[in-house]
Amino acid sequence: MTATTVHTTLGSPLGDLLLVGEPSATAPGGTALASLSVPDQKGGATVDGTWTHAPEAFTEIAAQLTAYFEGARTRFGIAYVPGGTPFQQRVWQALEDIPYGGTCTYGDIAARIGAPRAAVRAVGTAIGRNPLLIVRPCHRVIGANGTLTGYAGGLGRKEQLLRLEGAACVPGTLPA
Repeated sequence: MTATTVHTTLGSPLGDLLLVGEPSATAPGGTALASLSVPDQKGGATVDGTWTHAPEAFTEIAAQLTAYFEGARTRFGIAYVPGGTPFQQRVWQALEDIPYGGTCTYGDIAARIGAPRAAVRAVGTAIGRNPLLIVRPCHRVIGANGTLTGYAGGLGRKEQLLRLEGAACVPGTLPA
């Protein structure tokens, strides 16, 4: 992150979200999102002393997230700070193509990006390095047998997000 990195927290049903961004003349609301982390997230961002606490910089992003949690938004119009390797970028773009309420497997993502089936682990690793939980919907990726697997924010939160979206998973995957 640069010296112009800004941050804030936003209360949510998942706990306080840490939003980290950078000023952007082209981003809606003037801030491009660099990271969105949940409490106790594996590999999640932590506030750096050089960052500026600027809740006002996240007004547009916060409004979109709030609408999502209220069930009033199914897609995000948020600009992101570029990052990741070319392979990660391809995987992350494929995540954005998974529709609200839908799920797919790691193998499906590998196929979407033209990677061999043997690349499923690499796809999983790239998904695990997604710095933008929720808005880049890695929670919509499930195991080949329909089970909930691998979510940096915790499987309980993954289940919570899929329930919010009304995802139709394999019967028994999301008990009532």
